[in-house]
Amino acid sequence: MEANEVLSKYKNGERDFRRVNLRGQSFQGQDLSGADFSDADIRGANFKSAILTGTKFCNAKAGLQKRWVTALLLVSWIVSGLSGIASLLAGGVVALIFGDNLEKQVFGWIALVSLIVVYSVILRQGLGAGVASASAIASAFAIASAFPSAFASAFARVSAFAFAIIITFVFAIARASAFTFTFAIAFTFVIASAFVIASAFPSAFAKAFGLTEPVDIALALAIAIVLVLLGAYLGWRALKGDPRDAWIRTIAIAFAATGGTSFYKADLTDADFTGATLKSTDLREAILTRTCWRDTIKLDQARPGKTILADTAVRELSVSGNGYKKSYVDANLRGANLKGANLNKANLKLADISEATLEEANLEWAILTEAQAVGTNFTHAYFTGACLEAWNIDSTTTLTNVDCQYVFLLETANSQGSRERRPHDPDRVFQPGDFEKLYNKIINTVKILLRNGVNQKAFRQAFQKIMAGNPAITSDSIQAIEKKGNDVLLTLEVPEGTDKGKFERQFFAVYEARLEAAKQTALLEAERIHNQDYKEFVRAALTSHQSSNPIINLTNTAKAESDMSDNSRNFNIDNLDIDQSQAHNPNNFNVFNDNAR
Repeated sequence: MEANEVLSKYKNGERDFRRVNLRGQSFQGQDLSGADFSDADIRGANFKSAILTGTKFCNAKAGLQKRWVTALLLVSWIVSGLSGIASLLAGGVVALIFGDNLEKQVFGWIALVSLIVVYSVILRQGLGAGVASASAIASAFAIASAFPSAFASAFARVSAFAFAIIITFVFAIARASAFTFTFAIAFTFVIASAFVIASAFPSAFAKAFGLTEPVDIALALAIAIVLVLLGAYLGWRALKGDPRDAWIRTIAIAFAATGGTSFYKADLTDADFTGATLKSTDLREAILTRTCWRDTIKLDQARPGKTILADTAVRELSVSGNGYKKSYVDANLRGANLKGANLNKANLKLADISEATLEEANLEWAILTEAQAVGTNFTHAYFTGACLEAWNIDSTTTLTNVDCQYVFLLETANSQGSRERRPHDPDRVFQPGDFEKLYNKIINTVKILLRNGVNQKAFRQAFQKIMAGNPAITSDSIQAIEKKGNDVLLTLEVPEGTDKGKFERQFFAVYEARLEAAKQTALLEAERIHNQDYKEFVRAALTSHQSSNPIINLTNTAKAESDMSDNSRNFNIDNLDIDQSQAHNPNNFNVFNDNAR
């Protein structure tokens, strides 16, 4: 079906496009929200910047069209051929061990040892480290060639040149193998290439390296096969996601996705790809909020860019839904679709699950310490035994019909051996709806930390301002005033939907302004007292006739600092008395029975 026909039908209200053939069609920038492309063939289709909110692609087949597969197959043959040539060249150099003069033999041994060293580094630390070590060795030979006094001039030039060729092709072998495996072309092509080239040019190959004995040629072929196998292994390892060669995999997948289905910058919010085949699909910069990837095929061979699917653990969880006892510490799961996922005993400490959906998810005994869960949907989720220490939720977090008997507020026990179980009584459990009520109450509170105690006059004016701007807030809104060392933690209940950040800014704007005003008043008072004391000193000096050498004791009492500390030192929670009717009269507004100056 042509793209124009699909768009025309969509405009007329049709949404059912199941099992249609859309290979190579372009829907760039189009709005196809709510359409159903289940079981459709979308290989090579272009959905760049399209709006696909709630669109279904269940069991759809994405990826490359046949002509692109053919092109990549051809590229694979060419790369395989180069790999075979490189392997034979390297093998030929090593076979110089059996050469007819000492110079060739020495160089053959040097080449063999160098290959062993380089590949050992590659296998242990990755191709990047191997290339670095190979470059270092090649540089050493190049330097040697510049100093004929250290080596025979002819030998140095030949060895530096030949070794540079070996190192270049060693890199080419690994790169070619990685790309070959990424394209899913049969590994036999690489092996076949080496043998085909060796069979096609036996005389030229042997003549170039001076190989005359069967054992020499056999060794060269053996080395070539070993190098091809090692290169193929590196390609396979990179494709499996080994972090040592992650850059190879990234480049290979990017190349393989060229010409494939593209969702680049598309809005896939709430889209459903259940069971879809997504190899060679471009998902870079796409909006993947609550997008369903359950049971997708070859999603690991799609191009994720910097989306949450770039993380192997997150991608596997999105596909399988099984996170039992797995670690997702500090993981980016923002907007992930984990509906019905098994996260029993999973570690989600510091994870960002904001805007994600965890409907009906099993979070029993999971660790959610300091997890970000703003806007997360936990409807019908299971929370019994979960640790919720310092997790971050707000009024947009959905906790409807959560199944929970008890939770813990501490990940590790405190000095009393308690993990702060809720309910406190170990013989009690939450009744249906209790968990939601408890955390909805917590959600609708603001905690304000007042450093170094409470300045009562400043607090009075700040709270008056809050009451004047928020009629729903009264004296009863103060839920708790707790002493935290030298600080005071104030807990206020606020209406649902209150902008807590704005609320806190409003409070501190008045409170801190009043503190600054009190400080300036105190400084002026201190200056007045100082000036008065100075005048008394001068007057006493001029009027004293009792002694030619009078001793004058002057005490300069700076009361301002103590006044400030008195304002912030004492308050009486028991005598709290706030009258909302006096909110517009600051002179009659009484928050604490205090002796503040």
